Amino acid sequence: MIKDVHIEPLKIISVPDGDVLHAIKRSDASFLGFGEAYFSTVSYGAIKAWKRHNYMTLNLIVPTGAIRFVLFDDRDKSVNENRRQYQVVVLSRDNYYRLTVPAGIWMGFQGLSDGVNMLLNVADIPHDPQEVDRIEIDKIEFDWSIGK
Repeated sequence: MIKDVHIEPLKIISVPDGDVLHAIKRSDASFLGFGEAYFSTVSYGAIKAWKRHNYMTLNLIVPTGAIRFVLFDDRDKSVNENRRQYQVVVLSRDNYYRLTVPAGIWMGFQGLSDGVNMLLNVADIPHDPQEVDRIEIDKIEFDWSIGK
């Protein structure tokens, strides 16, 4: 596990006309402020990698489909015992959690379900293309194959 990455269980409240899926509250420990919220989709097998935010904290929730998140910590002053550590988290309606990713962690994600795989990110700052680093997928080694 990468230190500073948090995985919090979320509630799904079943009601006859449609469920209520919690995302984040101001009182949650991982809530650092509100900058923006956005949805992103990823097709089955598609990979969106690699991105590292320098200031933004991500709060990721997957209400539809299933998405595999791969985190890679190569911070020079990493708080982990073993620098260059990976963490893999699969979020879905059946595994309904909020994944909080601090600034400085490389992240990629992949759609695991047929149909729509959608995430919600509740970020603590507005999007700024100058604060994010991107590299090609082969620059960080990871086996993205999907076993079905």
